Amino acid sequence: MEHQTTSGMQFCTFRLGDLFLGVDVQCVQEVIRYQEMTSVPLAPVAIRGLINLRGQIVTAIDLRKQLDLPPSQLDTPPMNVVIRMEDGAASLLVDEIGDVLDIGEDAFETPPETIRGAARRLISGVFKLDDGLLLVLDPRKAIQVQGTAAETVEAAS
Repeated sequence: MEHQTTSGMQFCTFRLGDLFLGVDVQCVQEVIRYQEMTSVPLAPVAIRGLINLRGQIVTAIDLRKQLDLPPSQLDTPPMNVVIRMEDGAASLLVDEIGDVLDIGEDAFETPPETIRGAARRLISGVFKLDDGLLLVLDPRKAIQVQGTAAETVEAAS
């Protein structure tokens, strides 16, 4: 995944329902179709399972659960945005993959007060685009799953 650098910032974009989100392209290892997952007993509800990515075991995180969004109404399985951090990789499950956008830094703004709840914790800023807002997801916070196994079991029962 090579990209030419320009004066702006580059974001890998994706959709979750009506939300248009992006992460810094330098954090993205790859974008792949839905992969079969192995469930993890007693894991927090946001952890959807584990995927085997060419021998590398990667945790798949349900970004809808992380953002307190309702389940997808789409007939298509989610896509994987594989994020690479110092301590390994994790996959964010998203509805639809967008383009890589190159956006000038001067368009960056702090998150508006209208962003509340879980999104407030995960969104580091916004860019005003001609056709709406791009919400910038903090990849470190997006892969930090809240909750314990005990809370997950209580929620499931």
